[in-house]
Amino acid sequence: MGLTTDQLREALDILSQREPAFAAAIAQVGYPEPRIRARGYETLLRTIVGQQVSVASANAMWRKLEAAVGDPSQPARLAEASDELLRGAGLSRQKSSYAKSLAEEVTSGRLDLANLPLDDEAAIEMLVRVKGIGRWSAEIYLLFAEGRLDIWPAGDLAVQIQVGRILGHDARPSEKLVRTLAEAWRPHRGAAAIFAWHQYNDEAKGAPL
Repeated sequence: MGLTTDQLREALDILSQREPAFAAAIAQVGYPEPRIRARGYETLLRTIVGQQVSVASANAMWRKLEAAVGDPSQPARLAEASDELLRGAGLSRQKSSYAKSLAEEVTSGRLDLANLPLDDEAAIEMLVRVKGIGRWSAEIYLLFAEGRLDIWPAGDLAVQIQVGRILGHDARPSEKLVRTLAEAWRPHRGAAAIFAWHQYNDEAKGAPL
């Protein structure tokens, strides 16, 4: 499971002591809600299904997948499904390939999601071996499904934008700079990322049409 409400508050309070800009930002928009996903295969499969489409489209695709293969959260069912069946469920050729790759990695035992390495970088390296799982998807999984405290998705555009705003930068900092800036926030960078998304979404809601 992801970081709990108490874990987020505790981490952000520590960050506020280290970086007063966080305290000011929290005073403005409040603490974020937890972002928790189930640990395991289904969450990663949903990540693949949802790539580059809206939430509504991803949900519709998932329902079609359920109708086509039964319970798509069972990797053996998807591993055995034909490409034609998956295409009929709305998955592109590329997503079908990614989904089957993930199912085969899990059913073969090459990827054991219950026993990923404790070292974050080692866990990311193992996840990105799966076709269709990039670093961002691996980081999001480890943060939301495993609740790893120090995951830092510095390549995320919203994180870059919001870190720049929180710290008063004139322009969006680069991924490299965002990684450097966040070194002082270890081991609470996961909470910093969740807060960045929280504030980014809050500001987006208040933007004029």
